[in-house]
Amino acid sequence: MIEVVKAPPFATVQDLGWPIGRAIGLPQGGAMDPALLQRVNRALGNDLGAAAIEWALGPGTLRFERTVAVCITFGAIAYLEGVPQHQLLLDVPAGSVLEILPRGEERFSYIGVRGGIAVPLVLGSRSTYLPGAFGGYRGRRLQAGDRLPIGPEPADPAPGRLNLPLTPSPIADVALRVTRGPQWDHFSAAARDLFFASRYTVTATSDRMGYRLSGPAVPPSEAATLPSESACPGAIQIPDGGLPIVLMPDGPTVGGYPKLGAVIGEDLARLA
Repeated sequence: MIEVVKAPPFATVQDLGWPIGRAIGLPQGGAMDPALLQRVNRALGNDLGAAAIEWALGPGTLRFERTVAVCITFGAIAYLEGVPQHQLLLDVPAGSVLEILPRGEERFSYIGVRGGIAVPLVLGSRSTYLPGAFGGYRGRRLQAGDRLPIGPEPADPAPGRLNLPLTPSPIADVALRVTRGPQWDHFSAAARDLFFASRYTVTATSDRMGYRLSGPAVPPSEAATLPSESACPGAIQIPDGGLPIVLMPDGPTVGGYPKLGAVIGEDLARLA
């Protein structure tokens, strides 16, 4: 078991989500950075889709009741029994306390263990879906006192290459690749040019459902409320007021705002 001694402001159990859930109106969900989660699992010798703790926005502390290999991505730094750790893959002895602090400007990091976090499967995934209050650990963020089960060690636990830097790179402007959205023609050429030429910043009101951006407004030429239609992660919705919202993994499967474009999947993790 892993005991949450002190929870950060935002931490949930996530795997790769529900790839076929959209047929029943369930978002894909899962890790905000699926490739990073898979690299953590590869380093631990886990199945690439094993569940881990998605950690964000502050410090916290975990206690491990048995000896286990732990992998921590570069968005955090760890102190094992008060000693700073300078590697990403750790052997944590039974009874040890691991303090985790955010480092750099990355919003999310992943704490993986060999064997994965073995919360119950719900509809084929161990991910937490906060808007629906199910999955993960009791359908909610982690809290102090929670005890997370660890799955059995893989039959062949030989770790793979992690291929991650020990220190994060400073985050500067990030250029995201965008495809045209279904309401591309609802925006004037001037509005489209302004959108692609401008710099936007993720606001504090962003979450796993959507990232609200601040910057130049690009209102559509027509009404911003349309009949609901299918939506996907990465869709760039433009509500009244003209400030974009990029749908993230927990975002709705339908929506009625015009969509100027969509961030491609590979770059959506960079935005996260």
